[in-house]
Amino acid sequence: MDIGLVLQTDPPARLLVERMQRAEQAGFTHGWTFDSAVLWQEPFVIYSQILAQTSTLTVGPMVTNPATRTWEVTASLFATLNDMFGNRTICGIGRGDSAQRVAGRRPATLDRLSAAMHAVKELAEGREAEIDGTTMQIPWVRPGARLPVWMGAYGPKALALAGRQADGFILQLADPFLTEWMVKAVRSAAADAGRDPDSVTVCVAAPAYVTADDSPAALAHAREQCRWFGGMVGNHVADLVSRYGEHSGLVPEALTDYIKGREGYDYSHHGRAGNPDTTFVPDEIVDRFCLIGPPEAHLAKLAQLRALGVDQFAVYAMHDAIEPTIDAYGAEIIPRLN
Repeated sequence: MDIGLVLQTDPPARLLVERMQRAEQAGFTHGWTFDSAVLWQEPFVIYSQILAQTSTLTVGPMVTNPATRTWEVTASLFATLNDMFGNRTICGIGRGDSAQRVAGRRPATLDRLSAAMHAVKELAEGREAEIDGTTMQIPWVRPGARLPVWMGAYGPKALALAGRQADGFILQLADPFLTEWMVKAVRSAAADAGRDPDSVTVCVAAPAYVTADDSPAALAHAREQCRWFGGMVGNHVADLVSRYGEHSGLVPEALTDYIKGREGYDYSHHGRAGNPDTTFVPDEIVDRFCLIGPPEAHLAKLAQLRALGVDQFAVYAMHDAIEPTIDAYGAEIIPRLN
């Protein structure tokens, strides 16, 4: 199982680059960032620095979207980085949550996302693509250019699209029950589309907080540092409930029940520990969706996820122990996991 690191592009960018270097040295294979132009700094500028100052790390957004940049611009950004550094980028993409809502726009439709995934991949790998009725090709892309496109998804239609089209599936929660349900949905859709279900890479992303022990005080602090994640996931769940209904049978009630106390969301606190809009998230959800506790607890949950077909776990490190978490994974988890 690969281990990735997910960071926000908060200033100073220098610190983010240093943490990605630290992660590579610790055995992490992927370096991911958020992509929301108003809330954080521009990631593609920072990717160039990460790639220049590491040697093996694969970098990309978790996730970009089809709306804030035109598709040929997104493809050219990835293709330029790959030309400079040798196919070390990956395109995580979704409909666009914070990036769109902060700007007062709605996330893209799944049809638009599907078209964007196709166009970005084709152009970044040197082939022709049609965008808004115009056929184009990036002439300087060299043979052998590769750009994996991994799609973030939760709901049944999005999971089906990921299975039909994407190179990989990103699930932003680490609950084994829900992971099993969603991985099966993606792989079933892949099979129905005539694809090899095992060809779709599965990445689970969630906060991880390594504690010295499993004392009540240590676990309580870890939960408070990770509670923000239940609020972020709650945004997507609220969308699913509005689209399919609370008891539609299309979305597991294990995913929908906890948002009943949700009363809104302020994106100025998005993805940050201490987010005041996440008081509705119970401890049970934090424990289910995240990885907290001593190294043995992380190893046990990672083993569960790997048995369900997860190929990568990406550590969301948005808390007060970013570097200790990187170091703990490098010293006590990654060597024992693999």
